[in-house]
Amino acid sequence: MQSIRKNTRGVTTREVLRSNDTAKRSAEIVVAARELYEEKGLAHTSIQDITNHVGVTRSLFYHYFQNKDEVTSAVLDQYITDFIEAMQHWHESQAASETDESLHSMVKIMRMVLFEKNTFRMALSTQENAALYLDFLNRFAAQGAEFMVSHPLVQPTKYSEQSDHLYETFYVLIVGLVSYLRSHPDADDDVLIDVVSRMLHIEQAA
Repeated sequence: MQSIRKNTRGVTTREVLRSNDTAKRSAEIVVAARELYEEKGLAHTSIQDITNHVGVTRSLFYHYFQNKDEVTSAVLDQYITDFIEAMQHWHESQAASETDESLHSMVKIMRMVLFEKNTFRMALSTQENAALYLDFLNRFAAQGAEFMVSHPLVQPTKYSEQSDHLYETFYVLIVGLVSYLRSHPDADDDVLIDVVSRMLHIEQAA
């Protein structure tokens, strides 16, 4: 009989492969759901639509997700991941930028990630999906705030010298900006940048 190798943690190769397959299949279902949500909308996409899109059975879907709400939550996680990845790229490229240019880039990223036009994101703005949107906003603000605490906007900054309640400051700032942009989508970037600068005590170029 062929032996099954174990790593230093006692996990067999077979278990690792099975875990990788599970993660891959789960990711495929989430990607399919996202594509359909963006194309048809949340309300007009069924579990059967998702399984047909992936090419799996409904029973396999339920092996990975208990219901449609669970896969929808995973889709929201992808949007948040998109934002964090965009912010990571922004942080890496803004070191040599002026403060004003850096803030302009940050606002544009927020607009792009949150308000890019597609059926799913528009559905999140409806009263019917208010609870889902609130859940998304809270998660978005939490992860965004964690990122901003560990990745300062500019160096040096007055807010970075005041470590108390930095996370809470960014959380409230993100929620406020998103809420304001939802009701004022045509708000000028300069207005938003001025608000951010004042809240964080960042001096802008004259």
